Amino acid sequence: MNFGGKVHGGALMKWIDAAAYACAAGWSGRYCVTVSVGNIRFRQPVLVGHLVELEARIAATGRTSMHIHVTVRAGDPRAHALHRTTDCLIVFVAVDENGAPVPVPAFEPTTPEERRLAHYANDLRRAHRELEAIKPRQA
Repeated sequence: MNFGGKVHGGALMKWIDAAAYACAAGWSGRYCVTVSVGNIRFRQPVLVGHLVELEARIAATGRTSMHIHVTVRAGDPRAHALHRTTDCLIVFVAVDENGAPVPVPAFEPTTPEERRLAHYANDLRRAHRELEAIKPRQA
């Protein structure tokens, strides 16, 4: 809890990482490591005592990587309604026993929502590559 009676953002990030790991490991059938966490958006605070639900799903795959989109919903359990509070895109890589990356099954989006998320993930992948190319060596 933070000083305002809300769940600390770091605690939410830990839950997001755990949910995304479960999704990545389930998809790949392998142990997975977090490569990057980006585009996390805290839309609304999560209040202490509220019910919290995390939904993690594959947004896109590369040869060894999986882009996992996590949505957090929360609300007063007495109100019987949860509202979206946080979104995040996390990239995992499946690895073997020696920590070397291994191929993952390809994800083919079929619904409009899946195609939208795949487009979003692929746009971010391109943007990260472009940013990496101009990043100062000391950064």
